[in-house]
Amino acid sequence: MAKRIIYLACLALIFFLYPKDVPAITSRPTKSVSYPVRIAVLIDAPELNLKIRGSYHIYALPVLKLLEEGVGLNNVIIKPAYSGLLMGSESLKIYGVKIKTDEVADISIDGRRFRGEIDIIRTENLKLLVINHLDIEAYISGVLYHEVSHWWPMETLKAQAIAARTFAIYKSLESGKNKDYDLTSDIYSQVYGGRTSEKFRTNKAVEETAGKILVYKQEVLPAYFHATCGGYTEDASLLWNTNITPLKGRPCEYCKKSPHFNWSQKIPLSSMEEQLNKNGYKIKDIIDIKTSSKDASGRIEMVSIIDSLGVEKIPANKFRLAMDPNVVRSTNFTVTIKDGAAIFNGYGWGHGVGMCQWGAYFMARSGLKAEDILRFYYPGSEIADLKDIVK
Repeated sequence: MAKRIIYLACLALIFFLYPKDVPAITSRPTKSVSYPVRIAVLIDAPELNLKIRGSYHIYALPVLKLLEEGVGLNNVIIKPAYSGLLMGSESLKIYGVKIKTDEVADISIDGRRFRGEIDIIRTENLKLLVINHLDIEAYISGVLYHEVSHWWPMETLKAQAIAARTFAIYKSLESGKNKDYDLTSDIYSQVYGGRTSEKFRTNKAVEETAGKILVYKQEVLPAYFHATCGGYTEDASLLWNTNITPLKGRPCEYCKKSPHFNWSQKIPLSSMEEQLNKNGYKIKDIIDIKTSSKDASGRIEMVSIIDSLGVEKIPANKFRLAMDPNVVRSTNFTVTIKDGAAIFNGYGWGHGVGMCQWGAYFMARSGLKAEDILRFYYPGSEIADLKDIVK
């Protein structure tokens, strides 16, 4: 009897601990909605390491002529060449290849595993462009872990899944057929890690919201989001050509306990000068830094760099991007100069438009549902089925 109790206790402990650090290998993205997206997972790469687990077919682009088929490839180095592509020791006189696998197989590029199909293209500047073609649900499963913690409340994960899916659909419609890809895999679109980034709870959130997107007046909403708004979300029209009710900005009381609610940075003026020059601004010997009046959300609109050459006026959002958005975390800041350095004190992290992720976290902690969160951050929008909106 004692042995049986110990055995059951061990089983219970395993059941409790199992999902914590285990990628959702057996939890596959839902197939209830089919919508293809194209993600640039490598841009201007000098080379890559290809590995395939399972059966595969490799085709020449653009004619899709079968070049090779088999079961398993291990650490094949692919490089661009004047004549085409080098795959290991083999020289191919083509500009690109498409790799297809069966459902249980996957493709690894530089250690990251991907579902769907992979295009490897030699660009005109003799670099490699890698595009992952896959269904929207599989894509969102590879995004969610990077945008919010997989141990956050499920309602936050569901709200993020709907917002991320909506943003991806919006960008794919915007890019159309004239571009090689719809989104990149970094912070300038949505961070996407492929199959490597799938977790049990984030996959569950994707499955429970499958096909759900946000619309405004029956149009797909550009559902922007960011880490922490710092007390007030931003009006999208001040940053981009987007002037709609759900993205006009509003006060947010929910993110006050975010670890990113306020921030400070000390940047040597020499480092700032170097960074700005690297991004195309002509700066020499910074004397002072001035900021313009603030908008309704508390964010500044213009940064004026006073230096030995005169005055360089830079829009605040472009200044932030030039300085690194992980260093100057928002445009809601004050700046002073002391002892050869710029001292920044600010609020929030990100551009501030749309959903505040830490605000969504605390909303869910207080018992609110994903629908409540989305209604708060995108007022006037509605949740709709993808199949009813995108034909």
